[in-house]
Amino acid sequence: MSEVPSTPLDLGVAVAQFAPSDDAAGNRAEIERLAALAAGRGARVVVFPEYSSYFTPEPGEAWLTAAEPLEGGFTTHLAAVADRLGVHLVAGMIERLARDERRVSNTVVAVAPGDGIVARYRKLHLYDAFGQQESAWVAPGAIEPPETFEAGGIRFGLQTCYDARFPEVTRRIVDAGADVVCMPAEWVRGPLKEAHWRVLTTARALENTVYVAAADHAPPVSAGNSMIVDPMGVELVTIGETTDVAVAWVSKERIEAVRRVNPALALRRFDVTPR
Repeated sequence: MSEVPSTPLDLGVAVAQFAPSDDAAGNRAEIERLAALAAGRGARVVVFPEYSSYFTPEPGEAWLTAAEPLEGGFTTHLAAVADRLGVHLVAGMIERLARDERRVSNTVVAVAPGDGIVARYRKLHLYDAFGQQESAWVAPGAIEPPETFEAGGIRFGLQTCYDARFPEVTRRIVDAGADVVCMPAEWVRGPLKEAHWRVLTTARALENTVYVAAADHAPPVSAGNSMIVDPMGVELVTIGETTDVAVAWVSKERIEAVRRVNPALALRRFDVTPR
């Protein structure tokens, strides 16, 4: 599941799909295995799903116990894997908040070889839809300037799952300079949900003329179909329902070429402002 890079300037980016569980040690071991597989296929940035540190299909008290501080065991393990493999890793985690807070944060972290955490994002739009109520156990993130990180001359930004239904989230990240938007997800299955996933992920790439690397949980709870979409809306690689990694090659040259043909960002007449 990879493409041969067309120029030496291309950077290998992978999406890694697996089904995180309530076995935190098992999740870490699977992340390490898939990261090594992706690195062996040429990836230098690997994007894992939302809730990679710990997950149960129904949130509850156990999430409060499983939550970790931002600089806890999960991110320490990610950093060690990044150091050993020489790759950047992006993954979702359950972050512990203040001691008296009865909710956790749905947080995405990016770690770099030798540098530890280089960017983090706390999910803004919680999944209070399709019969779910994520906000019962998860606190929404504060609206802050988007954090980005650089790898191989490419700038990456972070967002999460349900945020895909809110175009302004991605637009703010692109305005902050991102060339690739990393989107860890736990896209719950249901009628038409796979179609929504594909359309929304493609739209966020196409309307912003950037790459989107969207990593979902493997079924049966989630839809799977982790993918990387290019600035023209081309689905470069996709993982179906299996646990696997898929690698695509991204470049600034492709972004620039697309923007010469489709200068949508330059032609727009509106900015994004928070509510």
